[in-house]
Amino acid sequence: MAYNNLKINRQQQAAIITINRPEALNALNSETFDELSDALGKLDGDESVSTIIITGEGKAFVAGADIAELKGMDAFQARAFSLKGQKVFEQIEALDKPVIAAVNGFCLGGGCELAMACDIRVASEKAKFGQPEVNLGTTPGFAGTQRLPRLVGEGRAKELLMTGDIIDAQAARQIGLANKVTAPEELMDAVMEMAGKIAAKGPAAVSLVKSVVHKGLQVDLASGSAMENDAFGLCFASGQAPEGMAAFLEKRKPKWER
Repeated sequence: MAYNNLKINRQQQAAIITINRPEALNALNSETFDELSDALGKLDGDESVSTIIITGEGKAFVAGADIAELKGMDAFQARAFSLKGQKVFEQIEALDKPVIAAVNGFCLGGGCELAMACDIRVASEKAKFGQPEVNLGTTPGFAGTQRLPRLVGEGRAKELLMTGDIIDAQAARQIGLANKVTAPEELMDAVMEMAGKIAAKGPAAVSLVKSVVHKGLQVDLASGSAMENDAFGLCFASGQAPEGMAAFLEKRKPKWER
């Protein structure tokens, strides 16, 4: 599949997906969702890729959904568009590989929802976060009302969702929406450093941590603990836990089989 709205680059063991619609501040339209879904599926099956990074071209990460496409929709078309975006973001969460959002600028509406679907968010000092959909007379459509409270708490989420306020990167870090904030020129170096650190760890363990944390947030503590128990056993069944422990005792770097 040829991509009109994405650029895919490789750097070390990371794959970088750049949403490339700078003239529209990388707004998410149906074509971009289809391309993103295709790219994610291919990269998740590529054993040479340990981490996926999502960023935006130009001065925006993603400034929102494409209002030019949305404005002519009826209720049924709007629900279908919402469902398409939700499915792609659920795909990000279900990937075996960790996904890092490199938030380089405007991260609003659908862009904030995309970042929240990623496992980790590293932001430039120039980044701006928000869910301003109420300004347009609508709610978020890509599960922003669900992920934001899980990240920042119910009270803060309701404030952002109901006021449509836009916050800077430092405020986003303070409430847990961003993991780390860097100078703009240092953003990709910081993201690549984090990706390299993750790539050095046991790949099965990293994948299982992602899965158990995500699924555990949807269930009670006892059910989540049971999932962790299974994951712990799987690390030994994969052979990676014995290798990691042997390497520790022998004071050498582990040799992971992917």
